[in-house]
Amino acid sequence: MIERLAIIKKRYDEISEELLNPEIVNDYNKMKKLSIEKSGLEDTVKAYDELININTELEGLNDMLNDPEMSSIAKEEISNLESRKEELLKEIEILLIPKDENDGKDIIMEIRGAAGGDEANIFAGDLFRMYSKYAEKNNWKIEITNSEEGTSGGYSQIEFSVKGENVYSKLKFESGSHRVQRVPATETQGRVHTSTATVLVMPEADEFDFELDMNEVRIDITRSSGCGGQGVNTTDSAVRLTHIPTGIIVYSQTERSQIKNKEKGLKILKTRLYNMKLKELEDNLGNERRKKIGTGDRSEKIRTYNYPQNRVTDHRINFSVMNLDKVMEGNLDEIIEALITEDQKLKLEGN
Repeated sequence: MIERLAIIKKRYDEISEELLNPEIVNDYNKMKKLSIEKSGLEDTVKAYDELININTELEGLNDMLNDPEMSSIAKEEISNLESRKEELLKEIEILLIPKDENDGKDIIMEIRGAAGGDEANIFAGDLFRMYSKYAEKNNWKIEITNSEEGTSGGYSQIEFSVKGENVYSKLKFESGSHRVQRVPATETQGRVHTSTATVLVMPEADEFDFELDMNEVRIDITRSSGCGGQGVNTTDSAVRLTHIPTGIIVYSQTERSQIKNKEKGLKILKTRLYNMKLKELEDNLGNERRKKIGTGDRSEKIRTYNYPQNRVTDHRINFSVMNLDKVMEGNLDEIIEALITEDQKLKLEGN
């Protein structure tokens, strides 16, 4: 462990020096990449520095045990430091778990109404509101890139970006099928219905993550549809991008400017292609997916929102909370922390 910590400390110091290099300062992408790497090592380096200080103090205090006048004070201080050292070693063990290189990234999230018709679309809208509230509590910024409203409310599909600190690390386990059990507003008999909406979370691709060959992209300009302001709906500002080799289509229409819609669309297309590349890498690693909480596939049922019982259950970790009303207001911390804790446990066990 000490050897690994020393290597991390050395790398941290190297990055700190590199960031002072004038050539790096003028290279935005390089500087951003190094800054993200440095930030990811910071907590580990702080813990290592504290461990060194504790060991140094313990050496001095052990020497004091032979002094009759100071031994009782030294024993008490040694006990306190040993207790802190034990806590610190547990913290370091978690910090040394191999990190997901995407944890610090922003995300593109997509929510779709699935089984259940109008009620599924309404539930998709409820999920979007839930994540919006959660983003607000974390001081993250949400920006809708494309949406298709349901005929009775909600969305048949909504796509948006979430930007802020460590967004992917908190929301990466949200991909999958979300199930709702409740009495729909349109139900006259008072019967509980079950509907589903699917969520897809993708780490946003950086410039150095994925290089897009524009010769493989067809760009079509169309008239915007749906909400977005009168000016948007009456101009040919919407952009449809088709990646010819994969058939992936991205539609961007929320900006008045054709150029801005194109920029947003390209970012989403890069993210989709990057996400496809990540999935392929995981599949090639074979059992690597089994170390994760769920596969992240849209078809996997991950969570049930039971309104009659005011209960939310995450099926992957068999975890339930009896405060659905608060969860739908964006109070997701308890569920997300439980998922992160279980993920860390699995990685520590090597499963």
